[in-house]
Amino acid sequence: MPILIAILGLLGAAAIWWYRLKYMSDAAREVADVVGRVQGNLRRKKLRNQAALSPLTAIDDPVVAAATLITAIVAEQGPVLPKREGVIRDVIAQIAESPKKTDEAVVYAKWAAAQVDDTTIVIDKLAPFLRGRLDPHERDDLLSMLNRVAQGGEQSLKIPDQRMLRLRQKLGFEVN
Repeated sequence: MPILIAILGLLGAAAIWWYRLKYMSDAAREVADVVGRVQGNLRRKKLRNQAALSPLTAIDDPVVAAATLITAIVAEQGPVLPKREGVIRDVIAQIAESPKKTDEAVVYAKWAAAQVDDTTIVIDKLAPFLRGRLDPHERDDLLSMLNRVAQGGEQSLKIPDQRMLRLRQKLGFEVN
């Protein structure tokens, strides 16, 4: 009888430890799942950010960059209506080599501005690109082009001071 009680005691202890190990492995698996989900979310966020920037990183022409920058800043105030698009087309035609180049730049600019939600990202990506390819006089012309587009169209727009300040800083102008 004492041997039977000892065997039952050992079986009971083994069962308790087996359940404890099973629950600990389940808990460890759940922790690993949570860590995997967090890592997956971080990777997806990084990919979303890269995808959001891809229309901007594909730009390799200063005319297209200027059109996209102007369109994004103006589109922040509301949709780009046909009259304002005509003004954008007019100012871009002054710097483009051909009407075909103007059309390509304006169409790409509208698409790229619609793809990127944050105008600050557009300024941060395109202004340094333009700073490296334009001389100071051309950079100043870019700012006056932006002002002409803002004043043209159905009604004039007020571009926020922080946008103009950031754009001037990124273009390499001295800002107080």
